[in-house]
Order: sequence, then C-alpha cells, then structure tokens
Amino acid sequence: MPGSAARVETDIDMFGADFVRNPFPAIARMREQSAAVYSTKWDFYVLTRYDDVRAVAADWQTFTSSQGVALTPEINSAIEGTILSTDPPGHTVLRGILAEQLAPRGLGKIRADMSAYAQQVVAEQVARREFDAVVDISRVFPINVVGDLVGLPAEGREHLQPGADATFAGFGPFGDYLIAHVEEMGKYHAWLDTMGDRSKLLPGGWGEAIMDAVDAGKISQLSATRLITAFLTAGMDTTVNAISALIRLFAERPDVWRALKNDRSLAGPIFEEILRYHSPVVGFWRVATQDTLIGDVMIPAGAKVQLNWAAANHDPAKYANPGEFLLERNPIDHVAFGYGPHACAGQGLARMEAVTLLEALADQIDTIELTGKPVQSLNPIVRGLESVPVRVTAA
Repeated sequence: MPGSAARVETDIDMFGADFVRNPFPAIARMREQSAAVYSTKWDFYVLTRYDDVRAVAADWQTFTSSQGVALTPEINSAIEGTILSTDPPGHTVLRGILAEQLAPRGLGKIRADMSAYAQQVVAEQVARREFDAVVDISRVFPINVVGDLVGLPAEGREHLQPGADATFAGFGPFGDYLIAHVEEMGKYHAWLDTMGDRSKLLPGGWGEAIMDAVDAGKISQLSATRLITAFLTAGMDTTVNAISALIRLFAERPDVWRALKNDRSLAGPIFEEILRYHSPVVGFWRVATQDTLIGDVMIPAGAKVQLNWAAANHDPAKYANPGEFLLERNPIDHVAFGYGPHACAGQGLARMEAVTLLEALADQIDTIELTGKPVQSLNPIVRGLESVPVRVTAA
C-alpha cells in the first residue's frame, strides 16, 4: 500500500525473564527500527514512541478497549464490560460513579487522615531501624489507604497485593510467573466476589457509593462487583511499586534524599520522575478497528497493539537522558498513568498517597542505606520489586 513500509518484526520474548529484568536496551532498538514493531512470538504490534503511544491512547474509536486490553482471550473474557475494557459512553458512566470522591475536593477531605496514617506507618518502621521497604511500607500504606476508602473489612486484605499482582501478570501470556502465582489470583478474586454484598462493606466508603449506583439503576450488580475489583486492583500497582522504587532510590542516591529532606515541595516532582523512570505498569493492549497508519506502518484492522507506557516514558525524543533519574525534570506529562479516556481515574489519589508518605519519611528519617541487594519482581506486566532491605537512622 502506498505510504506504508515493510513490517518490521521481532522474535524477542517480551515476557521472558531476561527481557523483564531490563527491557530498555531492546526497546531502544525497536524504537529506532520502526514506529510499530510486530511480535512474531505473540502476534501483536508494540508501540514504543511517546507521541504514538499518546495518540493511540486518546483515539478510542480507532483503537478500542472494548475487544480486550489483555493479550489472552481468557482474561479478556473475564474483564469484559469492566471499566478497563469498555469505551465511551459506557466507560464514562462507570468512571462517573466515583468522580466526586476522586476529584480534588473529595480527596482534600481525606488528606489529613492519610497523612496521619503515613506518619504512623513510618514511625513503626523507624522504631525497628531495619526493615524491608517493600514488605513493611509500600505493601502496607497504599493497600490500607485504598482498602479503607472502599470500606473493605480488615479480614481478607492480605489477598490484595499478591492477588492484584498476579491479576496484572494475567494480562500477558500464561507464562512461568503467572503459573507460579495463579493460586494467589484465585483466592483474591474469590474474596472480592463476596464484596458485592453491601453488608460486607463499611458505611460511608466507595463501595457503598458503588452499591448506591446499583440501587439507582445506573449499573448492574455484576458491574458493581467488577468496579470494586477494578479500583482495588488498579490501586495496587502503580503506587505500591513506585514507592518501593523510590525508597531504593533514596538509599542509592543520597543526593535526592537530602534534596527532599531540605525541601518538602520536591515530593511531587520526585514522585513524577520515579513514575517516568521506573514506569510500574509496562503497558496494555488495544485492538485496531480499521486499517490505520502508525508512522509509516500499516496496522491492519483486528490487530492487537500494545501501548508500551514504559517505552514511551523512556523515549529520548521526549525526555533527554531517559535512563537517568533527574531531580529537576518534573515530567508531569509522562504516561505512567496511561492517557486519554482510560487514564487512571485514581491518579490524584496515588499522588496524594505518595506525597504524604514522602513527607512522613523526610520528617522521621535522617539516613537510609541498603542492607542487602534489592530483589526485582519478574512480573511481565508490572515492573516492581519483591524486596528492598534497608537500615535507617531517626531524624
């Protein structure tokens, strides 16, 4: 076809352990080769350039979520009709259920309580002096914040982080990581299926607001259960893994840590840069509804296209020296929260969680050092850490 180039292909396993450990060198080669590179192993096109990823994320008519945002048909069937896998106008209805709670005014009402809880969590670990930043902070603070906001009972919350992590792995192929964690995913969803019962939810929470939408005829009971699941799952990925990456960074980059200690207003910019630099969520898929040119590559109708958020956030055409964490960068236009209609609805909450926690860390800790080697997760969809052992001194 005139105006289109020959298809550039790769046989790299983009979900294999070697790629997951450090995807950026291979991604850089793909980005240089073509606007869209076809995976012969997994049958999809991957987009790695910032401008292309943002444009496709905004164009839901041409690149739909309604045919599935996961790679496998099994997961796409399970999430059919959810907020992740619907387009406007249905998506707009689902997103509007908690719009008031997630708006700046709604979030402002909970900031003081959130800040007090952040101070409590940090104080408990400072008293120990040595702890694991992943296990003891990043998998405690945001999980309980979201759990409390939804109105979940305390019993069962232990399923949240491992279950959400396994669920995200399920968006990719049924590989070794998912097979090893499929039991956690099953327990998580079995527990969440019981949360569609109003009597299980604490009054005044987001869960109750979602149930009110059922009573008002805005959504079905099934949609309500799935909406609770979607908000909980989404609340377990970006914030948990960005906080883990930040505490590791503070231990490895004392200059960044001292800068935050000296100026609390840097908490927001530091969080934005770790989101860009670490990019906790690798990417989701869309399906082309018609033949469409991306750059000079013709994407055929029906093809799966991966929007690789991590690759876009490391595009040197957008961010100079993308492989470096730069304190002064403040990349508020990164795509770690996605972009367009499906941009993360809870990103304001995530930012508030991070800032209040960073303030608590800076208030109570003087120095942070690693006591062992951080352990990286091999989840192929969520870039995270399993362990960051640290020693701190009190401020």
